[in-house]
Amino acid sequence: MIPFDTDEDAVSIANDSDYGLAAGVWTQSLNRALTIPKQLEAGSVWVNTYRLVSYMAPFGGVKSSGIGRENGSRAIYEYLEAKSVFINRMPKTESPFIFG
Repeated sequence: MIPFDTDEDAVSIANDSDYGLAAGVWTQSLNRALTIPKQLEAGSVWVNTYRLVSYMAPFGGVKSSGIGRENGSRAIYEYLEAKSVFINRMPKTESPFIFG
């Protein structure tokens, strides 16, 4: 346990790390339960619980804890690569660098 004086102090202490896999908040305040997780730089945040998981929810870290997500619908993006394709169906222009 690390002592702190304010919520801002607690968030600052928690975020003062090169890693961000998970974080936990223990509180009786619904307001804190809803606002503090938004400020924490972590891939997963547990509130009044620990190691609760769902295979439907994305899992992964931030900062040096890694990139990308496993599980959940967002995991599919790890296997996809975006590509842009432009097709001109207008009559041929004299210069490809002139629009119209």
